[in-house]
Amino acid sequence: MEIDEILAYCNGKKGVEETFPFDQETLVLKVGGKMFLLIPLEQQPLTIAVKTDPEWSADLRAQHPQITGAYHMNKTHWNSVVCEGLKKDLILILIDHSYELIFKSLTRKKQLELYDM
Repeated sequence: MEIDEILAYCNGKKGVEETFPFDQETLVLKVGGKMFLLIPLEQQPLTIAVKTDPEWSADLRAQHPQITGAYHMNKTHWNSVVCEGLKKDLILILIDHSYELIFKSLTRKKQLELYDM
């Protein structure tokens, strides 16, 4: 999967914004002002960081060597995903899961605001 495909997919979701809060090399996608995906732009092969349920994280890491604890993040909740060698469907499921975890953590008011956009 390529970065333009990932960005197009993410930007198709409600309330997604692209930011560079840390530096100009790390693209951070947010929903409701909270991070759900990070992309180090200079890193090859393409790698993303996504939030996942802790139990699922352990399973994913055991099944896929491309999935590890995310660098500089809480490794219980965040995974670093090397996209090379993974099926596109799995990458999209991971993105959806991360987005949904963050969206559900938003206040009901914020969720409704995003759906009215």
